[in-house]
This record gives sequence, C-alpha cells and structure tokens, in this order.
Amino acid sequence: MSRVAIVTGGTRGIGRAICEQLQADGFTVVANYAGNDDAARACEEANGIKCYKWDVGDHEATLAGCEQVAKEVGPVEVVVNNAGITRDGTLHKMTYDDWHDVMRINLGGCFNMSKACFPGMRERKWGRIVNIGSINGQAGQYGQVNYAAAKSGIHGFTKALAQEGARANITVNAIAPGYIDTDMVAAVPDNVLEKIVAGIPVGRLGQAGEIARGVSFLCSEEAGFVTGSTMSINGGQHMY
Repeated sequence: MSRVAIVTGGTRGIGRAICEQLQADGFTVVANYAGNDDAARACEEANGIKCYKWDVGDHEATLAGCEQVAKEVGPVEVVVNNAGITRDGTLHKMTYDDWHDVMRINLGGCFNMSKACFPGMRERKWGRIVNIGSINGQAGQYGQVNYAAAKSGIHGFTKALAQEGARANITVNAIAPGYIDTDMVAAVPDNVLEKIVAGIPVGRLGQAGEIARGVSFLCSEEAGFVTGSTMSINGGQHMY
C-alpha cells in the first residue's frame, strides 16, 4: 500500500504541481483546499486526486479533516504545508485582520496540520513534513511584514519540530521558493515584475515543477538523513 500524502493548498499553482509530482512518485495524494471549488473539481477530474475542503487556519476543522482523510484514505505519513495567503501593505496601512489572517493561515496552518498528523507518524516511526517557506521569509520584503514574519516563523518551526521527530524517523524540512511563475506572481504589474526578474541571477522566474521536485526528494526514503534544513530554490536571488 502506498503512503498517503496531504498537500495543503493543493489544487492550484505550486500545490497542484506538488500533488502531481508525489502522485507520479507513487504516493496516494490528497489535496486540501479552502474555497475554490472549481479548481478542486478540475484537479480531481484531471488527476483523480481526492480533494478535501477545510481551512487549515482553523484548528478544530484541521483535526477533523485529517481524521476524515485517515479513515477514508489511510494513515497520513506525508504532510506538505503549502497553503498560504497574502495581505500586503506597509505597516501603517496594515490592519490587524491583515496581520492575523496571514499568521493564522500561513504559520498557524503548519502547527494545525502537524498537530493533527505528527502523533500518528511518531507511533508508526516514519513521517515526512515539508513546509513551504519563502525567500521573503529569509530576506524580508517591503510591504510584507505579516507574510515575511509568518514565513520566517515557518523556518524556525521546521528546525524545532525536526528535533522532536528525529528519533522517530520523522524528518521535517522546509523549502524557500523564490519568485515562481504562478497566478500570484502573474498579478504583479509588468514594470515591477521586470525589476524582479532583473534581480534573479539565472534571469527568469522559477517553475512550479522545480519546487515540486524539491519536495519530492525531501519526501523520499533517500532523504532520511536530511532534517531541519531549508532548501532555497530561488535562482540565486538570495544565497542564505
């Protein structure tokens, strides 16, 4: 029986690419999503990947959702914490809700998913958790104190949980993507995007599949000696 993997925010963009890569690797993949039913339906129809709807920032909903997946699909042995939102703005314009929503989903989602799945991994003596951070959590970014703080927190969360899981053969790692050719980046004005690309040494945006292949390695048996690390996939834009 193949191992069950949950990818949060898994029906679009980087998340969908991760789902498709893990499925190709032989995992039984489940995609979590929060609200876009059309994208979830398209993902299911294209790949046969089961999609489950809940808000990863809601602790009780996450516990219930993961329990449902375990009952209907099987014990969860791989978690990819990819779900995230942006609510950009400089601090003097940022509302408390802008701050709280980003922290609740981007960082709180990692806690909630890990809280739901880590105990079972520990009992079975095997697990993989991969948290999707960001170059902006490493380097900071103007107008993103909420997003940068949440993503930076993910990197610290990863290092701490890795120490708890190591003796149970549970690895916990992070990937910090740079600017990837997704819908989110496509929404950036052309003049701003040109400046961003000019600052990337390889001279282009990354592709979602490049992030997915990094996740694939960290979820594999071969990555059992890699834990507490952050893999930067950013075209050389920030060498950390």
